Amino acid sequence: MPALLAEETINQEPGAAQEISAIIAAKQHPYLMLSNFPNRIDDLESLYKMSNHQLLWLGNNNSAKNINAALDLLSNAAVHGLNSKNYDTETLRQKLELALKLKPDSYKELALYDTALSISILRFVHDLHYGRVNPQGINFNLKLREKKLIDLPLLVKNSLTQSTLAELPLSIEPKLKQYQKLKQALANYRQLAVNAPPFKLLIQKTLRPGESHPQIAELRRFLITVGDLPEDKTVSSAERFPLYTDAIVTGVKKFQNRHGLTADGHIGKSSVAALNVPLSERVTQIELAMERLRWLPELNTGPSVLVNIPAFQLWATDATDQDDANIINMRVVVGNALKTQTPVLMAEMHFIDFMPYWNVPYSIIKKEILPKLIQNSGYLDKENMELVSVFRDGEKPTALNNEAMNMLKEGKLRIRQRPGGKNALGRVKFIFPNKNDVYLHDTPANALFSKSRRDFSHGCVRVANPQKLAEFALKDQDNWNPETIQLAMNTPKTQRVILKKPIPVLFFYITAFFDQNDNLEFYPDIYGHDAVLIGALSRPDDLSDQSLFVGISAAPAPETLIK
Repeated sequence: MPALLAEETINQEPGAAQEISAIIAAKQHPYLMLSNFPNRIDDLESLYKMSNHQLLWLGNNNSAKNINAALDLLSNAAVHGLNSKNYDTETLRQKLELALKLKPDSYKELALYDTALSISILRFVHDLHYGRVNPQGINFNLKLREKKLIDLPLLVKNSLTQSTLAELPLSIEPKLKQYQKLKQALANYRQLAVNAPPFKLLIQKTLRPGESHPQIAELRRFLITVGDLPEDKTVSSAERFPLYTDAIVTGVKKFQNRHGLTADGHIGKSSVAALNVPLSERVTQIELAMERLRWLPELNTGPSVLVNIPAFQLWATDATDQDDANIINMRVVVGNALKTQTPVLMAEMHFIDFMPYWNVPYSIIKKEILPKLIQNSGYLDKENMELVSVFRDGEKPTALNNEAMNMLKEGKLRIRQRPGGKNALGRVKFIFPNKNDVYLHDTPANALFSKSRRDFSHGCVRVANPQKLAEFALKDQDNWNPETIQLAMNTPKTQRVILKKPIPVLFFYITAFFDQNDNLEFYPDIYGHDAVLIGALSRPDDLSDQSLFVGISAAPAPETLIK
């Protein structure tokens, strides 16, 4: 029977439609390692509804071509930080030859292969567009991407009809420049992880410039491999000896800069630890960063502020989608890793308070201030603090006595710190209402910004250059310029400025990140969020509608966990 006639016969018979409908109704597929697919059921139904529940892949002139294109797409999932094993690629390849030889009336077998491939493709495009994990399930307070903005089944159907499956990822993956750069870096680091010689630096004490070490040649080769030292084929005779030369020091400083370390060229414990991280783990960091970027909704193309928590850095940019946009970068101090972690969040900056009061959270009152106040009744005066009934402008302070102390212990009174040199918020506070009640602010503890690891706050984010950030936020406001901002930051009176247009603020957490100079930087997982994500992605049990597919884990998990 000619191929065209076979196509017409199959698509006119009710048998294929019945079998396809039965598989959809069962929400289970015997060909797939992850046989249940309840979270892709709507997509699968929508996909086959467009063809009256007839075969999509088999029974037409382009079957072999389209199926092979689809399998190539799944086989190359690693390019996108995904794992082809999660999409049953090998099983589908093994069954392909028999599927193409099936008779037109083998409705059940035809429907099984056809739907298996459709489910795998739908899983792939979903994971590529939305990510594999529900971020809210692991305490990432992000607004989820709206599913109505893109019709994945329709895109799959159109790509199949037009034989453009290879181009499908370009239409669904994040358009963020950060994502695209990480995707390129992933390919590079995956190749390095396979081809680069193993490297482990052994040092008994800090290695300083000018000193000797037997592994200097290995160190030099490693720095060249990761791009921190240019390859010089005319190496001087001095560099053939185990001497830590100025040229290698320069490479080490660049490496230290890219890994959140003090770039002094001294190779101590922290630098050794970073140098000895296997390149395969850097691949994992890039994969996890790409996954987190897939969670983000479409970002505002105008001014925005980003804090990358493990980088201890803030970036304020005029436009997120322009390479030549003005970018302000500064160091920040974030929440303590063990006690008061800064949350991941998305919000909008609406206000700026100059010379603010610090309204002390009750948790800090209970754990830190009350014990000191019991020991020293003059503690509040010493710290320029006062008791009040409520936090509001013009509220008169309450005198400290036994009754007030009891009310404070019961949470019926509050403590605030007056504006001034000791105020924990410094001279300016940037407010973006959020359920965690955290914000950006100045600080009198400027010495902390010189440290390479900066997780010292109670959860809010302290900024190293508050005036520069205020100038960024107020650049389009009437009557505000560097001079008036400086005046407001040095005038005792508290004043609030309402922004004409809110500025999006994102507190994010990725340990692989391209900075404004196109340097790929890696940071320690200070809060253990990478470890949590890796664990979630590798667990086989139900984690409340989270997808557990990951490129670093060969074992897929229940489909019930897909968002």
